[in-house]
Amino acid sequence: MRLKDKVAIVTGAGSGFGEGIARRFVAEGARVVVADINEDSGRRVAADLGDAAHFVRADVSLDADVAGMVDAAERAFGGLDILVNNAGYTHRNGPMLDVPEEVFDRVFAVNVKSIYLGARHAVPRFRARGGGVICNVASTAGVRPRPGLTWYNGSKGAAIVLTKSMAVELAPEKIRVVALNPVAGETGMLHLFMGEDTPEKRRQFQSTIPLGRLSRPQDIANAALFLCSDEAEFLTGVCLEVDGGRCI
Repeated sequence: MRLKDKVAIVTGAGSGFGEGIARRFVAEGARVVVADINEDSGRRVAADLGDAAHFVRADVSLDADVAGMVDAAERAFGGLDILVNNAGYTHRNGPMLDVPEEVFDRVFAVNVKSIYLGARHAVPRFRARGGGVICNVASTAGVRPRPGLTWYNGSKGAAIVLTKSMAVELAPEKIRVVALNPVAGETGMLHLFMGEDTPEKRRQFQSTIPLGRLSRPQDIANAALFLCSDEAEFLTGVCLEVDGGRCI
């Protein structure tokens, strides 16, 4: 039980990578706040996980909602040890000037501002407990950007730089900050990344991944488990590609 007695918040835990992370964490002994803007999917995951999970509806771009999910961890489970900033948003693959301003704002609010808000509310709890872990789910898009997702790429590049800067600043307080850089996976946003989800598009995208497939929630969950566990206690500022070799 690699996360025995740990309390974690996983945002965007109602589906995709977040659901995979929440399930893996509970299987390894953690108690998890399942945070998601989609109430139906979030409640489904929390119900499946039983007493070790607690659902909170949260829009991670809103200060009051982020404060509420951190408070919920305290109320439900008595504290907070791990925050996984997984919730994400993207624009459809296409010319950068075709992205409306409101979509650009939403991309940066969900992918970047959420990290600020999460730190604002979680770090004081970590300080009170003598340490903690923040795991930001960034993307290979922030490492090896490609045309068509320019503003999304930029938001994930920001997440990577924030991870490194936060890691250095918070290290003296035993608060580790790490990131995961998944390649595109079989989640609800895949059709937006590719422009359209067709067998031909999938084959084309998979051909750019040396290991020959898209990422799966279990891939990301396994990496998150390691980085958030005590086994990784000497790792901070690490931004780990979980990409089948795409970034090589």
